[in-house]
Amino acid sequence: MPELKHPVAGRCDSGPGRIEMLVGRWLLAALFFAGGAQKLYDPSAAIELLDRFALPAFLVWPAAAYNLIAALLLASGIQIIAVARSLAAYCIVTSAFHFIPSDGWQMSIFVKNWAIAGGLLALSAGEGGAAELRSSGRTARHP
Repeated sequence: MPELKHPVAGRCDSGPGRIEMLVGRWLLAALFFAGGAQKLYDPSAAIELLDRFALPAFLVWPAAAYNLIAALLLASGIQIIAVARSLAAYCIVTSAFHFIPSDGWQMSIFVKNWAIAGGLLALSAGEGGAAELRSSGRTARHP
């Protein structure tokens, strides 16, 4: 029986799910790239959310930069564990801006942020400590 490796973030050369993990990582990166680009192109919506929490409007710029840099790192596969964990934390923290029960649209963004955080945590868990299944029945850890 052939060796099966845990296919995380395009790391393994073969195995089930390798392409899906790579495409999934790129799709997550695209989401954050679009968020960063949107903040640069028209920061007014983000500034309005910051204003609701009495936070300074200039925070939109570091948020945009973080989104763009993290997207680039995630897409390129650099420091996947750290980047995925930091993006998950970012999603959880920024979900507070969207907790507006009277606004269904904002509440859907609130829930989506938590779902995206879950996907990022699953990505970081798989990349960080995934066991390989071998035909011998033993498990091995990724280095």
